[in-house]
Amino acid sequence: YDKAPKQETGADAPQKTPKNNTPTPNSELTADPNELYIARYAEIARAEMKKFNIPASITLAQGLLESQSGQGELALKSNNHFGIKCKREWKGKRVYHDDDAPQECFRAYDDPKDSFRDHSLFLVDRERYADLFRLKQDDYKAWAHGLKKAGYATDPRYAHKLIALIERFSLYRYDGRKAPTPRAVDADTYVVQKGDTLYSLSTLSQDNLFMALTFDEYCLFNSDTTILQYFLCYVSHLD
Repeated sequence: YDKAPKQETGADAPQKTPKNNTPTPNSELTADPNELYIARYAEIARAEMKKFNIPASITLAQGLLESQSGQGELALKSNNHFGIKCKREWKGKRVYHDDDAPQECFRAYDDPKDSFRDHSLFLVDRERYADLFRLKQDDYKAWAHGLKKAGYATDPRYAHKLIALIERFSLYRYDGRKAPTPRAVDADTYVVQKGDTLYSLSTLSQDNLFMALTFDEYCLFNSDTTILQYFLCYVSHLD
């Protein structure tokens, strides 16, 4: 896929609801939304990696997170899988959606492939992301932290969420690398365990809690998460 997304000549041109031309894998009836999303878009992410040197694992993780595994409103109605806003230079289709502010302008695409290509161009064409392309292509952790540092998202846990997704679903395999060495838990970090109570967790600071779940982005701590919300999310995933 070598062409940039086709753009309208006028910002106010009549809008049509874009078709969601998503390929349907054979596993659609059995896969969970995350696995289904990966099956649908892994090859597109790999093609973008070959052309623009952006790790496929990062592209897939961002797509999973930003589009809510393809089930978010922006993805379903406008094929926008990366939460990219209109910006001053955008002349293509647009939709309006509540985000950091009410009714912000977001880019709309005719096909999900266009969103993946625009995501690549969005990173390549902006100086603030230039340092990313000095990193190793298979260093997904450095890329995740680099994206956060460059201001791609306001969520303080954005990099950690991307890394958790990559490791949960082994997305690094699409970069051509082997499984990373499991990270160690330092002596000052408490690992949440089955049998912990809300009270016992409430006595710990947010910085000393380590997520011991398989993965669920809503169980990751961020500035808007309370200990109660985390605990309820955690216990709902216990066997």
